[in-house]
Amino acid sequence: MSKVIGVLGAGQMGNGIAHVFAQHGYPVLLYDISEAQVEKALKTIAQNLERQAKKEIIEAAKIPEILGHIRVVKAVEDFADCDLVVEAASENEALKLDLFRRLDAVVKPDAILASNTSSISITKIAAVTKRPDKVIGMHFMNPVPVMQLVEVIRGLATSDATFQTIAALVEDLGKTTAVSQDYPGFIVNRVLMPMINEAIFALYEGVATAEDIDKGMKLGTNHPMGPLALADLIGLDTVLAIINVLYEGFKDPKFRPCPLLVKMVNAGHLGKKSGRGFYTYA
Repeated sequence: MSKVIGVLGAGQMGNGIAHVFAQHGYPVLLYDISEAQVEKALKTIAQNLERQAKKEIIEAAKIPEILGHIRVVKAVEDFADCDLVVEAASENEALKLDLFRRLDAVVKPDAILASNTSSISITKIAAVTKRPDKVIGMHFMNPVPVMQLVEVIRGLATSDATFQTIAALVEDLGKTTAVSQDYPGFIVNRVLMPMINEAIFALYEGVATAEDIDKGMKLGTNHPMGPLALADLIGLDTVLAIINVLYEGFKDPKFRPCPLLVKMVNAGHLGKKSGRGFYTYA
């Protein structure tokens, strides 16, 4: 593979994105501001590859080769020669705008810059660069190695050539593209987050326990997991950030975040990653 892929951010999403590109033979440069997070990401990738080998998705003998495709770099400037950089930092608009300004200044002019944002405007991100035609959204689903979908978001200035390059890349990763125009929440979170928020309102209003709300959605609508357990997996801070993007973007009261969600985030009860959300985790 000739394309060199940069992955900016080694958290839950970044490590998965690095994993799938490396698994499909792409050289990957992985960067995170936290060295501890990078070390954790490499361990997670190795564990997930072993899990895939046990399920006979990949050959166990290929694991060292796949891990060998990933090289850790120490600075954003190390992405200079990448053909594509996928930003997978926290869901924070100011942070993303700053990162895209920095990437635009250092990455070669013909490279594509993509964001894994789940809700923030691609058009707004692109506008801080000198290459808005080469900026696009690549919203991978969690967990990235397992989930089939990549939501591809076209900003107002995204060129057809950029879109076609990314669509072909998604196909090469063995995944499926759903194309969204650049409106708050895109497709998946435009539909998913109001459902999660409504489940939190049901808990807040005493309609049912968390367990029964999740049981109702799993057994009554065939969801693989309940909305409250899913919120814990995503991270309640991320859920709140996305709902706020919807609320601010549409100015529609149907998107107002549940007060219970706000209170839990303020308390630091963020779900699985903090050990406590709607459920308690070891």
